[in-house]
Amino acid sequence: MKKAGIIILAIGLLITIFTGFNFVTKKKVVDFGEMQITVDDHHDFEWSPIVGVVVLAVGLGIYLYGSEKSAT
Repeated sequence: MKKAGIIILAIGLLITIFTGFNFVTKKKVVDFGEMQITVDDHHDFEWSPIVGVVVLAVGLGIYLYGSEKSAT
């Protein structure tokens, strides 16, 4: 469980630092024989830094209070 907690902590840190990303898709508007017209559509995907802090807290809780399997 400790490894999962560390991974979730790292993801939470990345989510807190990077609060979004954007990407571009191409959309064909006109296709008339050899002539083609395309338009770039810009898409933004953003989230609040609070989401990252919550994920950090969950990862920390799993790291601190998660049970480690004992070798018996």
